[in-house]
Amino acid sequence: MLSLLLGGLTVFVTHALEAVTGFGCTVLALPFFTALFGVRQGVMVLTILAWILALYIVLSKRKQVDLRQYAIITGLMLCGLPVGIFLFRTADVSSLRIILAYFIVASASVQLLKLSGILRFSKALPKPIAYALLIIGGIVHGMFSSGGPLVVLYATTALPDKGRFRATLCLLWTTLNSILITTYLIGGNLDKPALTTGAWMLPFLVLGIIAGEKVHDKVNAKVFSYIVFSMLLITGLFMLVFR
Repeated sequence: MLSLLLGGLTVFVTHALEAVTGFGCTVLALPFFTALFGVRQGVMVLTILAWILALYIVLSKRKQVDLRQYAIITGLMLCGLPVGIFLFRTADVSSLRIILAYFIVASASVQLLKLSGILRFSKALPKPIAYALLIIGGIVHGMFSSGGPLVVLYATTALPDKGRFRATLCLLWTTLNSILITTYLIGGNLDKPALTTGAWMLPFLVLGIIAGEKVHDKVNAKVFSYIVFSMLLITGLFMLVFR
């Protein structure tokens, strides 16, 4: 019961943050969930919860979805997703996770310094680099169901409006996590313990959505950017500390 309560608290906090920004719940919750429930069960439960949250945002904010950017991001991530799914099943990916964490910390730090005015540059990422990040994000999502940090580095430039940013990313997570959940079902991985744990987490998910929606409606664009890149920084640090 203690594990379920701690897991529920984790779900509430991390999914409230994703309800604000449109990303981050899985990668932030993953270190705690894997410690409580194991890697494979933790990833599967968080994938389902993230799918429910994203689907809610998409249905309630569907007019804010940018379909053109959704098509670009999804198409490129789908190129990497099968590789990530294969690695999730077969490989030891701890080294890649560490490299990814350092990259996220560095990128988020640069963006926060830019927002604060300490660094001054206006050029966006060159398109080949931006698109490569999306493909790598697909690989990471296939492994950990948490490719969001790399996608955010692209989406903050391509989707400057906070509402479009959140709604478009949530449609992306709905699509990708639908594929992942289907692979879990086909592979017979979604067993009774995973489904039971997921059911226990639903009330905490609902509370997180309610809290996150209230915060999202109140923050302005600059504060939203600070929240997004602060979450990226925290995400990278979590990945380094809980590796």
